[in-house]
Amino acid sequence: MATPPREDVRNGRKARLSPSNETGLLETLQRFWRKSYAGDYTGLIVLAVLEFLIQFFGEPFHQLFLLSDERLQYPHAEVERVSVFWLFMYAAGVPLVVLILWTLAWRRDIHKAHVTILGLVTSILLTSFLTEVVKNAVGRPRPDLLARCSPKSSTPKNELVSVADGWRSFPSGHSSFSFAGLGWLSIFFASQTHTLQPHTSLLATLLCIAPLLGAAMIAISRLEDYRHDVEDVIVGGLLGMTVAYFTWRRYYPALMDRHCDEPYGTPSGSSRHYADDGFHQVRDEEEAFETEVEGSREYGTSQGG
Repeated sequence: MATPPREDVRNGRKARLSPSNETGLLETLQRFWRKSYAGDYTGLIVLAVLEFLIQFFGEPFHQLFLLSDERLQYPHAEVERVSVFWLFMYAAGVPLVVLILWTLAWRRDIHKAHVTILGLVTSILLTSFLTEVVKNAVGRPRPDLLARCSPKSSTPKNELVSVADGWRSFPSGHSSFSFAGLGWLSIFFASQTHTLQPHTSLLATLLCIAPLLGAAMIAISRLEDYRHDVEDVIVGGLLGMTVAYFTWRRYYPALMDRHCDEPYGTPSGSSRHYADDGFHQVRDEEEAFETEVEGSREYGTSQGG
């Protein structure tokens, strides 16, 4: 009986053992998804799209109000103390530059720089999205609403009315944005200097407080411009700081941890200090067990021989 050519046998074996091209591509994409930050970047794209849709197509709920309400009769500031442009510079640009310079000055760790900047962007974008959702859902009038709208003289002063502008007071977007960005920078400083651990210098503490003070001043400027009430600013600041710390814990250990200055290992398995003690501990124990079993087998084989 004729023997099939060796090449045909080899091709047939490959056809039987390897999955289809579609299955192989799917498995490759699944591995890439699990071992990279693809999910994080996909989430950022989704947030950016939703933010765009809310900004340009979202219509806030309009709470009714009284023209005689003194809380809505503050003057409208034509020039803001902190404009949107400077808000982006202070709360996003400054933290980004500082994080890059810090990484270059102390140690060029690509993974650490990557997750730190990724966390900053995530904190800011997620906070902005949540702020816009709540603003439109609550639809609270701003303190300068009447100055913005210039109601007609015939409008009744003691009856609830509704107009089409100025219903985005709660919470304060400037406050949430500033604490999301500068709050992230403050948490980063606290992790790198181990501020919440014993025997930390006052200088390190002041370094961590400085970004929070800057965020607070931005929030206070919204009160000085009569764009928001006190509760708008407080809730906005709490929202931004909460999201910043929530995002931080996705990439770094708690600030009380002795390895809080190092991020978790990459999804692909590469790790540094903290990850070696945490995520990869089980794997190391399994490898040690396998090595021990293999050594016992070799010992038994040599004794039997």
